[in-house]
Amino acid sequence: MTIDIALDRPITSDEVLALYRANKWSAADKPTALMAALRGSHSLVTARSGRRLVGLGNAISDGHLVVYFPHLLVHPDFQRQGIGRQMMVALLKRYAGFHQQMLTADGAAVPFYQAMGFVRAGSTEPMWIYAGTEH
Repeated sequence: MTIDIALDRPITSDEVLALYRANKWSAADKPTALMAALRGSHSLVTARSGRRLVGLGNAISDGHLVVYFPHLLVHPDFQRQGIGRQMMVALLKRYAGFHQQMLTADGAAVPFYQAMGFVRAGSTEPMWIYAGTEH
């Protein structure tokens, strides 16, 4: 099975919502906002098996110094095959040399991001105002 990893390729609402629902991410409950957010991202990385969207990640950035990676998800049927790693590598390559590359890692995802080179941000504490109960 060949997986195509690409930056800034078009996405459709139906395929994105199917991916988010398969991962039980609550952003799927706000499809208009989700699609606007993804399409407004500084970068978008996709993973496709044939025409099927099996992975997606995005970056929000000022384009010069700071980048934040809010979403990176792989369809459960395709997890543990290195797809998330390939997508993250593509994003990190695009933002190599930026002063700050940030994300918030949820529980089980911490070891994955540590393996990608991310570390706890000094003595900082993650903080948010969040209207959901999960992703």
